[in-house]
Amino acid sequence: MKTEIRSFFDSVRPAIDRSLEELLPPDTTPPSELHRAMRYSVLAPGKRLRPALCVASYSIYHEDYRPILPVASSLELAHTYSLIHDDLPAMDNDDFRRGMPSCHRQFGEAIAILAGDALLTLALETIASSVHFEAGRLNHAMARLARALGTRDGMIAGQVRDLAAEGQQLDVLELEAIHRSKTGALLSTSVWIGAWLGGADASELEALLRFGQKIGLAFQIVDDVLDETASRETLGKTAGKDRERRKATYPALLGIEKSRGSVRKLTEQARDAILPLGGRAELLIGISEFLETRCN
Repeated sequence: MKTEIRSFFDSVRPAIDRSLEELLPPDTTPPSELHRAMRYSVLAPGKRLRPALCVASYSIYHEDYRPILPVASSLELAHTYSLIHDDLPAMDNDDFRRGMPSCHRQFGEAIAILAGDALLTLALETIASSVHFEAGRLNHAMARLARALGTRDGMIAGQVRDLAAEGQQLDVLELEAIHRSKTGALLSTSVWIGAWLGGADASELEALLRFGQKIGLAFQIVDDVLDETASRETLGKTAGKDRERRKATYPALLGIEKSRGSVRKLTEQARDAILPLGGRAELLIGISEFLETRCN
């Protein structure tokens, strides 16, 4: 990882973790078991990629990124909600997440479901409660987040399609549609929200959205490849689950090397999308390069 990107993550990730610590109810607050489950899942070691992308896009317009931290952290709350539910026996039935027993293994299915629900509502409450941005902008940001998580072209739609595709033979376009919804929608929205609250103009928002869409798809392909090539210790979750469940993935369809080629092409297209922003987009370009190296 390049020095400037390492420095960015070294400063931003602890700031995001502190923000999450403040946003989450103390585990002694009733209902304490639910709050313990929420904190257990959110504060587990993670990449914090979605809030980092939000902070990086906001930083194009403002040197001081502290005002965006609660909003960026809300994206991690929403992401963790999706992970908790994704691991449930009715979904992917995974026993591990971020190197620890998954939420339902640690607290039971009922508390895990409620913890996911609670994190989603806390994410929306956090954005709505921000005092650093104009109410109309916050409302638009909240609507974009809800859309990214929703049933039309968002995460829930992608999850339904992903479940239906198990054991099916898909073509590349069908697989891409699943990945864009299930993973790409929240990642691209994370970039968009940071820029929107930062004050980007319409053309810049469009460029940054294209960047986020390309990076979102690339990220999911990287995850597909790592599921085939990495260990559980590296992944923090059970390796080989995609193949075991006969999930639709890029490696299953194209093979490992062609999948890596797709990642390289997508990250190059992502960087091209934000070339008009020049040096201001250096952090986002660095993040895209970091994601590309994870696949090799």
